[in-house]
Amino acid sequence: MACTVIQSNSSASVKWSTEWRSCLAFCLRPRLARYPNRQSKTSGWLQDWLPTFSIGRLFAWGLTLWVINLFILGPIVVGVVKDMGADPLLDPKNLPWLLAIVWAPIVEELLFRFGLRRPVQALWVVPLLCLAIWHGPGWVQSIMIAVAILLAVQSTRQVKFLSARGFRGMRQYRYYFPWVMHLALLGFAGLHILNFKFTDINLLMLPLLVMPQWLAGLVMSWVRVTRSLADAMWLHALYNFGPLLVAWVVISMGWSNG
Repeated sequence: MACTVIQSNSSASVKWSTEWRSCLAFCLRPRLARYPNRQSKTSGWLQDWLPTFSIGRLFAWGLTLWVINLFILGPIVVGVVKDMGADPLLDPKNLPWLLAIVWAPIVEELLFRFGLRRPVQALWVVPLLCLAIWHGPGWVQSIMIAVAILLAVQSTRQVKFLSARGFRGMRQYRYYFPWVMHLALLGFAGLHILNFKFTDINLLMLPLLVMPQWLAGLVMSWVRVTRSLADAMWLHALYNFGPLLVAWVVISMGWSNG
């Protein structure tokens, strides 16, 4: 096994405006490139699994997504829900804390964003996760997800120098990367349509219903590609925590009863 020196940096040393520009540039033109660099002696495979965000910067991005959803995308979603007669499947009396903060960040990031930097390893990790989701909750699903996580971690430990064929394949992948990322983003956003039940489905309105997930997925794709999968998981968990916390406060204060 060959350990390589990777490029990494702590968010504490990067200006907020610089990160904004980097994220915006990625959203407009996705590229398979790391973040502005400085040398690190961390083994290459660890870059997927070690967070680089500071706590403050992590909350800054989480707050950014919450504000955009609350004041811009949220009202659009509410209007679409009313127009289509869609009902959220969220049970106010049984908020899915574990599902939203632990299960979803791990499984969905592995399913939709692990392969952005690990396209070969994703060929066996992603099908196993799809099978686990299709199977439904239970011990069998838990075992399949655990195996998928172990496969993902173990596969990234096998850091080898690219052969000539592998180098050509990576060049081709870089060329098609924007398509791969947007297809993964479409799948991520589309999965969240299952959070609603409908009395009248308007296919043209469905994309508006999952705009918050689309935006969050776009930012998490930037985080995964430029930083690490662990950072994307932490941001995903924080992003999901916000709406659940608001729902819990509303229910606890009795406001949901008018």
